[in-house]
Amino acid sequence: MSVAASPRPSRGRGAAAVLCLVLAGLLATPAAVAYWGQRTINDTQRYVETVGPLVDSPEVQDAIATTVTDAIQQQVDVEALLTQAFSGVIADAPRLELLVGPLSAAINGAVERQVREFIASDTFADLWTRVNTRAQQALQRILEGDQSGAVSLQGDEVVLDVSEVIDEVKARLVDRGLTFIENAPIPETDRQIVLLDAPQLEQLRTIYAFSNPVAKWLLPFVGALFVLAFVLARRKARMTVAIGAVIAANAVLIAFALSVGGQLFDNELSGTALGPASTAFYETLLAYLQRGQQVILWLGLALVVAGWFAGSNASGTGVRTAVVGGLERAGAAMPGDQLRGAGSWVAANLRWLRFVVLGLGLVGLLWGNDVSLARWWWSLSIVLVVLAVLQVLAGAGRREYLTSDEVPAG
Repeated sequence: MSVAASPRPSRGRGAAAVLCLVLAGLLATPAAVAYWGQRTINDTQRYVETVGPLVDSPEVQDAIATTVTDAIQQQVDVEALLTQAFSGVIADAPRLELLVGPLSAAINGAVERQVREFIASDTFADLWTRVNTRAQQALQRILEGDQSGAVSLQGDEVVLDVSEVIDEVKARLVDRGLTFIENAPIPETDRQIVLLDAPQLEQLRTIYAFSNPVAKWLLPFVGALFVLAFVLARRKARMTVAIGAVIAANAVLIAFALSVGGQLFDNELSGTALGPASTAFYETLLAYLQRGQQVILWLGLALVVAGWFAGSNASGTGVRTAVVGGLERAGAAMPGDQLRGAGSWVAANLRWLRFVVLGLGLVGLLWGNDVSLARWWWSLSIVLVVLAVLQVLAGAGRREYLTSDEVPAG
């Protein structure tokens, strides 16, 4: 009777493993996006570090320079001022009126040069950091329902206030002798760059209110589901392949979502001052998620290879036998009783030592939340080298059992 009942727990365990895998697969992409939002949008320091490189983007510099220059020139009719200033002289010498146009063009050109020189300066880089620090904090307040700050809700639009940039440029122009600009009034509408329409803001607020409380823990939860699926699985190697395939599929899905999102973002900002810079802004803001997507893809592929390597399939078994046997024979050929003693301990504890190495490699990859392909390849290389060293040591500990025709199980 007990024999007949024994398969049930096994089937239940297998079903639980599959359920964990399916849940993890469904939640992986939302978890990655939510974690990026939590670590980028909600974290002032990371946000500023992320958008900091935009200060050197030619497209962004050009968008800000155009906005600031137009705001100043629209309120200062240089040609009218020159005509008024030279009115008495022109009455006596009418031909001097021909100089008004070239002079006004030269002054407008000087204004634009000063704007662009300032935006390319270190002073603007410092100002950019301050503005973005306040913008991130204000954007977070807007998502929470507060409408005050450098980024604010004006009517049906979310706008970025560049008043500080305009005032700084005006001060530099006055210092260079263009004193007539000092008192030029710049309307509020000319001091703002439209970022988003209000209908999209309401959608973002809804998403933010739902995801923010769980965003921090959703990705670790998904990771725990993958681990649980592996632990519960009866065929570990096959489950490893399945987990790797699901992770790689989610990486492809994230790449697709980023591509579609970039197109929608470009369309949303087309026709605005930031339109030409939309691609640079989008790619910079989502750089952390893009790097993570690349690492997730390679992690999934690596797990597929690892599952194949450890599986009972003919090709995987053949490769595993050759690699493990070669490493252990190399260890068995190494002289020294001290190495043999250490190797005996490694051979007896090899299974859990492998998991420790894999865990430390994962910690190294994720340390500091600065995931990148370079760190992935370094982590993978170190893990593979350490695993190879452990196998060599195990071979040294098993040398009396190894012959030229005998290959360890690994």
